[in-house]
Amino acid sequence: MYLDAFHTIQNNLIQITPEQGSRFAKEVSNDFNPLHNPESKRFCVPGDLLFAMTLARLGLSKKMQFNYTGMVGKGVELAFPETDAQTFTIKDVNDKSYLEVNREGETSQDMEFIEGFSRAYVAFSGHSFPHILVPLMQQHNVMINPQRPTVIYKSMAFEFEHLDIKAPSLKLSNSTLEVNGKRGKVRIEFDILDGDQKVGFGCKSMVLSGLREYQQSEVESLINLYETSKNNYLA
Repeated sequence: MYLDAFHTIQNNLIQITPEQGSRFAKEVSNDFNPLHNPESKRFCVPGDLLFAMTLARLGLSKKMQFNYTGMVGKGVELAFPETDAQTFTIKDVNDKSYLEVNREGETSQDMEFIEGFSRAYVAFSGHSFPHILVPLMQQHNVMINPQRPTVIYKSMAFEFEHLDIKAPSLKLSNSTLEVNGKRGKVRIEFDILDGDQKVGFGCKSMVLSGLREYQQSEVESLINLYETSKNNYLA
């Protein structure tokens, strides 16, 4: 399984090191958020890795919703339940919740399909910055703090028309930003395609904090820092 390199299992508990989480973010999601750098004091495991591992371990259902309730830091040991329940939670050994999942309808255990969809989703999700977020911030005349950029993944959901899908891909259908003082809520909507045919839809929501007035030069500096980090890693 392609996720084997990004976690370890001991006594049925899963641990993701900062190096493993960072590699997944950069190599699979193409996500260079500094929160996923191993040396970051605020390091957290990519939410997309928890999403992908949930599908791989518990299957992909026709309709699913994922609500992130905590950030997985260094040294956290996670317990993924073995269950057929409609609702379940990913917790650590101290019973702290990190991800709540709700599912409905038919469930597929086809690992080729699951890997294809999870790879398509996390690649799409990883492009949120700068491709989607910067135009939204510019439109609303706000920006995140360039010295402490904080973008928190809150939830995602999707629904398929059917699960007989060969080559899933995602396409952006709409994006919005709702600003409330120094906080903003982003909603990113997407269509799920199989070839040229639409077979489902979904959405992702994030929270931006520390918003301030938009400054083009500072946003450009933030983008340059992001791209430099990406180019240095790929080199």
